[in-house]
Amino acid sequence: MTGSLTERYDDRIAGVLSCYDRVVVTGTLPTVCYAAGMTKFLYAIGVRIFDYPQPASTLRDRVRERAASLAAEAGITIEHIAKSHIRKEAVVAEVLKRRGEHPGLVHVISAMEACGAYRPWHDKQTHKTFVRPDSGKCLHYYFYFIDAELGLVYLRVPTWAPFRLQFYCNGHSWLARQLTAEGIGFTAADNAFVRIDDWQRAQDLADRLSPDRLHLVLDRYAAQGCPVLDVFRQSYHWSLMQVEYATDLVFRSVGTLRPLYEHLARESVLSVKAEQIASFLGRQISPQPAQEIGSQFSTRIEGPASNTASPVPRSRCTTSTAVCSALRRQSTTSPFSSTTTRRNIGRDRRRGSSPLSRRPSTA
Repeated sequence: MTGSLTERYDDRIAGVLSCYDRVVVTGTLPTVCYAAGMTKFLYAIGVRIFDYPQPASTLRDRVRERAASLAAEAGITIEHIAKSHIRKEAVVAEVLKRRGEHPGLVHVISAMEACGAYRPWHDKQTHKTFVRPDSGKCLHYYFYFIDAELGLVYLRVPTWAPFRLQFYCNGHSWLARQLTAEGIGFTAADNAFVRIDDWQRAQDLADRLSPDRLHLVLDRYAAQGCPVLDVFRQSYHWSLMQVEYATDLVFRSVGTLRPLYEHLARESVLSVKAEQIASFLGRQISPQPAQEIGSQFSTRIEGPASNTASPVPRSRCTTSTAVCSALRRQSTTSPFSSTTTRRNIGRDRRRGSSPLSRRPSTA
């Protein structure tokens, strides 16, 4: 049988929608996000290198005071989570059940987590004094908001320099608000749409997710949650850390999808090997990691799923479904620390394109 899946099942597919799903953006202060830059900054403002912890502690206290102030204004008590097995998303979901989904600050969570840092250093050979990269743990604040346009978002703010931020939003949540604003009816199952009154208009709206608008949102939340911009005299530079892009094929009935999905899941285990995935990503699997590679197929109550485990964590493509009529094909970019290419959310128009205007490959 020839033809694409959509062609073969055309009369049994209600609609197809491609949309950004999970989007994680990291924010850095350009001139102090690396050790040499921080060293230059300290010399410029007249701070001795070995006195660096003093101004860093002052900024830490400022971030803590801002978190307490935002929480107090919203009538929220900051919740500290000390155990790693407690999922922050589950905590926030319970808060949303009681609070509702009107715009504003939802919850503030604090946690001790790993962070990048600097430590003073004197080189006895060159007789130069500078800060060098270090790592440790510091208190982080997670500010969860219901944004009027993006839906549920969070901003992760560390209390120690160089104050690398992390922002999360979901493209399906954004699209749901766009559909509501245009009066287009839909039914959602988790973050998938299983019914949309106008699929073509929904696709047109999904393609309009603008990096310019996202940049403004990021700047606003950064200024609100991390009050250090006046000290460093610069704004945050934003880079896409992780992006999920999903294509949902919504079938008219679960009965049509279930046998098709079971066939696809089994076929992926039998046909697609980790070596082929690595080759597609431009990587080779050496003999040592090859021993750790395996494929697993299991059938659960909510439906079957297949996954290929590999020590090459650059990206992944998955096909999955719940007990509904949607089949999702999803591509996920990896954290930029494991890749050689970064896509930046900026205002540079010299290249004639923007990061979100290019969809991640779903090949």
